[in-house]
Amino acid sequence: MNYTISNEFLTVEVSGRGAELQSIRSADGIEYLWQGDPRYWSDRALTIFPYVARLTGGRYTYRGKTYELPIHGFAPSSEFQCDQTAGTGMTMYLESDEGTRAMYPFDFRFSETFTLDGRSLSVSFDIENRSAERMYFGVGGHPGFNVPFTGIAGAHIDGTDFSDYRLSFIDAGDPTFIQFTEDCFVTDERRPLRLRDGLYYDLRHDMFDNDAIIITDTSHKVRLESDKSTHSVEMHFDDFDYFGFWHKPKSDAPYICLEPWSSLPSRKGITEDLETQPDLKSVEAGCTYHAGFEMIFQ
Repeated sequence: MNYTISNEFLTVEVSGRGAELQSIRSADGIEYLWQGDPRYWSDRALTIFPYVARLTGGRYTYRGKTYELPIHGFAPSSEFQCDQTAGTGMTMYLESDEGTRAMYPFDFRFSETFTLDGRSLSVSFDIENRSAERMYFGVGGHPGFNVPFTGIAGAHIDGTDFSDYRLSFIDAGDPTFIQFTEDCFVTDERRPLRLRDGLYYDLRHDMFDNDAIIITDTSHKVRLESDKSTHSVEMHFDDFDYFGFWHKPKSDAPYICLEPWSSLPSRKGITEDLETQPDLKSVEAGCTYHAGFEMIFQ
C-alpha cells in the first residue's frame, strides 16, 4: 500500500514495503525520483537498516554466534506500518519480531518520518532499543533521482543530458574518497576526492564503472544541478559520517543515487563482529538514536 503527503509545492508517495519513497512530484509536473526501471535498477529509494551495504559472506558475529543479513539489512524487504499521517507528514515503523531476531538479535522499534515544509522533504530515523543490552547498527538512505529530471510523462526537461549535471559540494572541505575492492568491500586506502574548482564533481556514466563512490570529511551539503536547468535537488546530511553516489556500473543509467550512510560496509575477508567493527553506531538499552537528512527541490 502507498501513502501520500503533499503541500502546495510537492506530492510525495511512500510504499509500506521498505518505507520506500515511490514518487516526489512538483506542482509544475516534475518527477524528481527515479521510477525503478529494471533494466538499470528496479528500486527507487531504499531504507538502509540495520547494516549498510555488504557483509563478507553475508555474515557477522555477535557474542560468539553467527548471523546472516542481506545487503543493506532487512528493512528494504520488510513491511512497515503507517503510524500516523497528516497532510504534510507521516511516520512508518517496523518492530522486531521472530523473523528479524533470526537475523539481528535485538528488540527494537525503527521509525522513519517524512515531513514536507515548503520545497523541502525531511527524512528522519528514530531507532528505539528495546533490548536489555547495547544495540549496534548502521542506518542510511538510498534515494535515486532522475538525471535529467523528467516530466510526469517521462520526457526529459530543459533539453539536458546526464553529462550536463554535476554535484556541487557546498563549502566542500577536503572530501576523502574511500577505496573499495572490486567486489565492494572496504580497504584501508583513502584518497582525496578531486573537485573541479574545489567544489564541483561533473557527472559521467563511466565514473561508476567501479561501483559506488563513497566519501567522508565533507561539508554534508551537496546539490545535484546543471547550468542548463532551473531545477535541482539539494541534500543536507549533517547526521551522517559518509556520503555515497552511485548508479548501475558500466551502464548509461539515467539516474543517480545520493546516499547518506552512518557507517561503512564490511572489510574484505573479515567476518565482522558487531561489537567491535569500526564506526558502527550504537544505542544503550531503553534509549533512542535519532538521525535524519533533508532534500530541497527546485
